[in-house]
Amino acid sequence: MVKANIPPVAGLLALQGDFEKHKAALRALGAEVIEVRTEDQLEHVDALIIPGGESTTMTILMPDSLRSSLIQFASSHPVWGTCAGMIMLSTTRSDSRVRPLGLVDLEVERMGFGRQVFSFEGELRLSERLAEHERPFKGFFIRAPRVKEKSKELEVLAWLNDEPVALIKGNILLTSFHPELAEDDRFHRFFLSMIDKSSSRKG
Repeated sequence: MVKANIPPVAGLLALQGDFEKHKAALRALGAEVIEVRTEDQLEHVDALIIPGGESTTMTILMPDSLRSSLIQFASSHPVWGTCAGMIMLSTTRSDSRVRPLGLVDLEVERMGFGRQVFSFEGELRLSERLAEHERPFKGFFIRAPRVKEKSKELEVLAWLNDEPVALIKGNILLTSFHPELAEDDRFHRFFLSMIDKSSSRKG
């Protein structure tokens, strides 16, 4: 467990994509942040975010050694995928250019909510598991993936109208939108709270 008074250390997979907003949100909540590009750096973090970006590019840039280490890391640590990160954590088979990690039984459609020109903000309804769930959350959808099929084991944490856009299974959190762009830290707080329920880094 993360010891009292010792700030959690969150990793940001920094192969590709824009992760500075995630970094700012985590630091504002008192977490330390490490940019992760190699398997060795995973040993120094308590949890990991796979940010938005290009899932096809992430596939190309991710060496097999890092892929294996990420899968092993996710077996005992919180991992959160946002937008492209959601695709990378899924079992999506619809695009041969993407080689997902297959950590949750989930099929998504890349850019299912539309391409860049159709980016939008939407008011989300939250599950009771999120703090202040009665207050809607503003979701930013930028080339966002859309859930097509999901395992019953995946619990929905947020809906856009009636569509699931945030899900969780054990220590794996997924959001099709970009919570880091909202002036609302509820998802980052929720993610950091997951560290207390999991094993921390060794050492």
